[in-house]
Amino acid sequence: MFDILNSLDFGSILTASVLIIIALLLIRSIRIIPQATAAVVERLGRYHKTMNAGVNLVFPFIDVIRSNVDLREQVVDFPPQSVITEDNLVVSIDTVIYYQVTDPKSATYEIANFVKGIEQLTVTTLRNAVGSLDLEEALTSREAINGALRTVLDEATGKWGVRVNRVEIRDIVPPESVRDSMEKQMKAEREKRASILIAEGTKQADILTAEGAKQSEILRAEGAAKATVLNAEADAKAQALVADGESQAIQKVFDALANAKVTDQALAYKYIDQLKELSNGDANKVWFIPTELTAAAAALGRAFGPK
Repeated sequence: MFDILNSLDFGSILTASVLIIIALLLIRSIRIIPQATAAVVERLGRYHKTMNAGVNLVFPFIDVIRSNVDLREQVVDFPPQSVITEDNLVVSIDTVIYYQVTDPKSATYEIANFVKGIEQLTVTTLRNAVGSLDLEEALTSREAINGALRTVLDEATGKWGVRVNRVEIRDIVPPESVRDSMEKQMKAEREKRASILIAEGTKQADILTAEGAKQSEILRAEGAAKATVLNAEADAKAQALVADGESQAIQKVFDALANAKVTDQALAYKYIDQLKELSNGDANKVWFIPTELTAAAAALGRAFGPK
């Protein structure tokens, strides 16, 4: 009886143990890989496959996940590097690298630490690129240096399964003495530009003032000329009107005389009578008898003489 029980207990334990082992094997054979991640699998010590995101199956104790590789774009900020320029000045350059793993297998087996490799390549390329430039060119040629860095890094990291998307020089720091000199130079340049602007402003103001005075004189002279012309035209019109009035008055007198039928003798008498008034003036000391007086006397003689 005890033997049967013992045999039953052993069989149940064995079955349960087998079931547990199978469950563990099934659990270990299922691998869930997160999104934007890849897993490099080795079978018996050799590369077998690359598992992508999702549910994957492996053979327990035979397949081993060597590494999990992040496929997202990564940003690496390397420590500032001291670089000597062509004019023997030591500058500190801070760079930022943007890279992305494109081949997990190459990134795992072609190089032990691709981030360290990128850093060393960056330092070497920086020294070569900046070493051929003076300080001023280095400060103003960031785009050219970035392009040179990206070309070299992209070419070298291609076999590592890494793509360098962008290289940025975040800062170029010259020596302190050079920075002081640059600040003084910039201050002098700003003061020079300010002086030039002030002088140009004063010059323009003087020119505008002179042009304004000139235009004012021209306008004043044109106004005076127009006023003189208008005055002369007004005087001429007034004189013409006066002359026309006098002409009309004389014509009316002549018309009245004609209508009254005044004789030549009456006119001669009136002419001689007016001579008395001319001679009564204080200023008339000497006066001449006009030739018309003879004609007037003759007319009077004919009037009162024998008929």
